[in-house]
Parts: sequence; C-alpha cells; structure tokens
Amino acid sequence: MDAIATVPDRRPPLGVIFDLDGVLVNSFDVMRQAFTTAYAEVVGTGEAPFAEYNRHLGRYFPDIMRIMDLPLEMEEPFVRESYRLADQVPVFDGVPDLLRTLRERGLHLAVATGKSGPRARSLLEVVGLLPEFEYVIGSDEVANPKPAPDIVRHALDKLGLGPADAMMVGDAVTDLASATAAGTLAVAALWGETDEAELLRARPDAVLRQPADLLELCPEVVPH
Repeated sequence: MDAIATVPDRRPPLGVIFDLDGVLVNSFDVMRQAFTTAYAEVVGTGEAPFAEYNRHLGRYFPDIMRIMDLPLEMEEPFVRESYRLADQVPVFDGVPDLLRTLRERGLHLAVATGKSGPRARSLLEVVGLLPEFEYVIGSDEVANPKPAPDIVRHALDKLGLGPADAMMVGDAVTDLASATAAGTLAVAALWGETDEAELLRARPDAVLRQPADLLELCPEVVPH
C-alpha cells in the first residue's frame, strides 16, 4: 500500500495530529538505553526485554509495565535517563520541512503521544520542533491513554476541529486504534522502527513511506 493522494468521502483536512516517537523523532536508541538502565537498577541482572517493550510503544509507560508485569518503579529511572539523553535524539529527515509546509498551507498541528505531557514538550523543545505545534498532549493528561480515543479527541477539541476535519499519523497499532475510535483518519508512518506488516494488518486509511508523502493528503486550506 502506497501513500494515497485522496481519501474517499472525506474533505481535505484542516489539521494533523502526530504521534511523537517513531514519527517526528527517532528516539529508539535513547529509549533502549533508558530502558536498559532502568531495568538494571530496579530488576537487576539479566537482559532487559526491550524488544517486547518496543512492541507496546504508543502506550503510556506505566501501562506497558503492567502489561509486561514489570515493576512500576522502573518509571523513575527511565524518565530520568530519557531527560538526560534527550539531546541525543535526532529528528527524522524531512520532518522539519513537512511541518513548516503544513503550517504554511494553513493546517493546525498537534501532538498526541504515549509520553507524559511535560516530557514530550521538553523533548520537542530540545530538538527544536515545539514551536511548530499548537498543542502537545501527553498520556498523563487524559483519562484513558491510547488505544482509547481520549487523547485524539482531546487534541481535536483543543484545535477546535471535528473528527472529519483531521487525521492522526502514528507508527503503532495503538495510534491507529485511537484515531479510528475517535472517528478520524488513521495514517500509518513507516519510516521508523515499526512493524510494517502489523501496521498494515490494522488497515490504516493511508500509509506513508516518508514524511513528505503526507503532503499529498494535505492540500492548502481554502478559507470559507
């Protein structure tokens, strides 16, 4: 499935909601380091099960710990290391130009992430992307994190948009499920460390191979 230029029966979007990790920034190496350190400090010896953790990305960290039956105490060192290593997180090639073009075309932009709000905003500030977004919403700022629709609905409300006016771009099944449950378009991003086959099985409304593909779905907003 390739990126598509139009989505049947939907008007051009007025806004785009992005996941953060794996879509805007390539944070996998830093997450791997932070998870490994947290596991060693709290659990002890043995190989940290990062591959399993990676399969649950998109969810809130405490929820992943519960799913994996790992101590919630891992959150403190994981967050500490994530902040410490934030300046090592690269932005994906093409993302700054994409965001700039979307804003020039008049679209409203927000982030809805599995991270906490403060950590997401801090990371975006470190990598220089925070000014591109009107709102950045973390999983600690809604009642039910992904795959529930709450965070996408909250982003839509903050942007003043209805479900038919926007799309959610994510690299995890939980992102797509959250978007679909909120009634908005679910768009899969394939340029990060994602399981392409798993994402395609989730039947996204569109698939993007590179950030610039999104521009096909987002023409300039025409004022009414």
